Amino acid sequence: MGEGYTWETQDRGRDAEAARAAWEVARRMLQDPDLQLVVLDELTLVLKYGYLSTEEVLRGITVRPPMQHVVVTGRSAPAGLIEAADTVTEMRAVKHAFEAGVRAQKGIEL
Repeated sequence: MGEGYTWETQDRGRDAEAARAAWEVARRMLQDPDLQLVVLDELTLVLKYGYLSTEEVLRGITVRPPMQHVVVTGRSAPAGLIEAADTVTEMRAVKHAFEAGVRAQKGIEL
């Protein structure tokens, strides 16, 4: 989301503002022809909670420069995003540190 931000679904207003601010940064990146790869980590969570619409995100992705690659990560990708994608991979958690009580870590989960 942003430097030092932790995801807190208990404060939907704050989360929505953070999602909107992060999307504006991502949208600018998607317009930059010097960037060959843009990773939108955990974007599907933002879509799942309705902080951004799938249609808005797809518009931003489809106007990107030719040959710019976009990777979107996260669980529960909406059908529209899956349909628009060239490649979709489904991952299955076998073991995760969160289950042992390890909280989200900067640079790993956020």
